[in-house]
This record gives sequence, C-alpha cells and structure tokens, in this order.
Amino acid sequence: MAGLHLSALTLSHFRSHRRVELELDARPIAIFGANGAGKTNILEAISMLSPGRGLRRAKADEIARTPEAVGWKVSGVLHSLTQIHEVETQAEAGGNRTVSIDGKTAPQVALGRVARVVWLVPAMDRLWLEGADGRRRFLDRITLSFEPKHAEVSVAYEKAMRERNRLLKDMVRDAMWYGALEAQMAEAGARIIANRATALARLQSAMDDARTSFPTAELSIENPQDADFIDSADALLAALQASRQTDLRAGRTLTGPHRADMKAIYKTKNIEAKQCSTGEQKALLLSLILANARALSEDFGAAPIILLDEVAAHLDADRRAALYDEICALKAQAWMTGTGAELFAELGDRAQHFEVSEIDGTSRVTRL
Repeated sequence: MAGLHLSALTLSHFRSHRRVELELDARPIAIFGANGAGKTNILEAISMLSPGRGLRRAKADEIARTPEAVGWKVSGVLHSLTQIHEVETQAEAGGNRTVSIDGKTAPQVALGRVARVVWLVPAMDRLWLEGADGRRRFLDRITLSFEPKHAEVSVAYEKAMRERNRLLKDMVRDAMWYGALEAQMAEAGARIIANRATALARLQSAMDDARTSFPTAELSIENPQDADFIDSADALLAALQASRQTDLRAGRTLTGPHRADMKAIYKTKNIEAKQCSTGEQKALLLSLILANARALSEDFGAAPIILLDEVAAHLDADRRAALYDEICALKAQAWMTGTGAELFAELGDRAQHFEVSEIDGTSRVTRL
C-alpha cells in the first residue's frame, strides 16, 4: 500500500522557531524536550498543511515569531500515495494566509485532497465534559478528513446563518428577506448532516471491526430539537421557515446542524463518556483517532499523518506500547511529543527521535 508522509519539513519564523529544517523518512517521529521548548509548535506547523486554522485554531497574525514579526512560512515535501508534492503555507506580516501546491497558488481545501492530517492535543482532554461546540469541531475535523469539501459547505452555511441571525436580531419580519438565506442554509446544511453521518458510520465501523487495546464506543449524533427528521434540503428549509417566530424571540437560529452534538457510550461499561474516569476518557479519544486512521487507510489509500501532543503522559507503559504498535501496524507517520525520551522507549528504532531545546529564546531541534 502506498503511504502518506513528509520527507522534509521547513519552518521559518513560526512561533518559537526561527528556522527548522528536518529530513525525514516514513517512520513515526518522537519529539521530546522540556515544557515550553517548542515541541507543540512543530505539530501545529504540520497541522497548517491541512485546511483550517490548525490545532490551536490560531489566526494567521498570531503565529509569527516575535520580535521579528516578518510573517511565517511552513513548507514540506509530501509523499501522497504515488505522487510527491511540494506544499507550502505562509502569511506575510499583517497579511492573510496563503497556500501553494507544487508552486501554484491553491485554496486551503486543496490541501485536503493531497493529504489527510488528524490530531489529538491536551486541550481536547475535556471534550466529553464541556459544551457541544468542541464536540462539533472534533466531529467536523473527522468529517473533513473523509470529505475535504466539508469545509466549503460549512463556510457557506455559517455565512448564510450569520446573515439570517442579523435579520433576527433586527426583528425583521418580512419573509422575503429570509427566503434566499434559508435556501442557502438548507442546501449547505443538508450536506453537512449527510457528511457527518457518513463519517460517523465509517468511524463506528472501523472501531467495531478493530482488534485494539483501547476501549470502543457507541457513537451517535444528537440534535436538541426537531432536527432528527431533517434528512434533506427540503426538510431543513421547512424547519427553518417553521422556526422563524421562535428564532425571532431568541434573536438567533435554533434549528440546524450548528446545534448538533456528538455522543459516545463507553461499550464495556455502557456509560456515557462524560461519566467515565479521566483515563478512560483519554483512552476513548485515542480510540477514535486510531479508528479514524484505520478508516482513512481504507478509504484514502493510506493512513493519515497523525499528530499526538503529550499523548504518552497519561498512559502506562503497557498502554503506550499498545499505542505504538497500532501506529506502526498502520504504517502511519505519527508525530508524538513528550517531556522525556523514556516515554518513547517502546518505539526503539521503529521511530525517528528528536530533542527540542530552547537556547536564547529560540527553539532548536536535534536529531538523535
């Protein structure tokens, strides 16, 4: 099976890194160093080689290294199935982020056509305990990994909804003002619902069929009101029209895929993920990421690039070894960070090992 990996990565004025040049092979990458040395910044840079705002959801002008403030650039040589691409994303000081593939300017969504990137970071550890917003973003990242155009329909839906919400806040009651916006929301929203359902089904199948050391879950998408019956653009349009009076009183749109939530039941104990222990919740998240990777390996033709920030800190030695075995079995180029080299001892020469240190305010990366 053809693979997906970076054979070169260059960072220029990205966060704490003035310049980093890495030559790589397809094996997993273990990165260790003290907290604050710049490990996560490397993973964030790789996440920018996919559609969206990366694993920190940062704006383009928040990423550039200070005090230079000359903008930033991330580039790489990407081996994608049978092809090799030069990919690059950057932002000049005060400018917007741009993308190029093989020397030609491209939209961000084009990155999703040549690569798949998934990640798990410590900020997601409370995914099951906090609000639905975070779980929707998590679900949409998974959906985007299967369907790159999901980003475009999501942007179209959000744009139309913002305009509709503006009308609602201004207490506009004339139906003519709502017609076109609701039609746009219905068309894009129906595709969002269908994309999410397809992605969740693939995730569930990959989880159910796997022999894994990690816990499995029963996954579902929940809607707060009457959206369960919405399975087409016509149904969503009718729901939006029917909810205008309620939405006027609320000053915002209360029906649609932007209100959905993802639910997970820990199968072994038959309890909701939010009721599980911290360790069980972390293990469930890892299980979802690994299932995502297994499904993509079948659908895309190669396992995605996987970014796991501080993933080993909450795992015992047996669970760490199980994680590393699954990653190696997938033939995935997984980028993993931790505070000490001992956290990656079970990988041995199955991985490439790098140490990140900070010298005079600049991050340095050393291959071991």
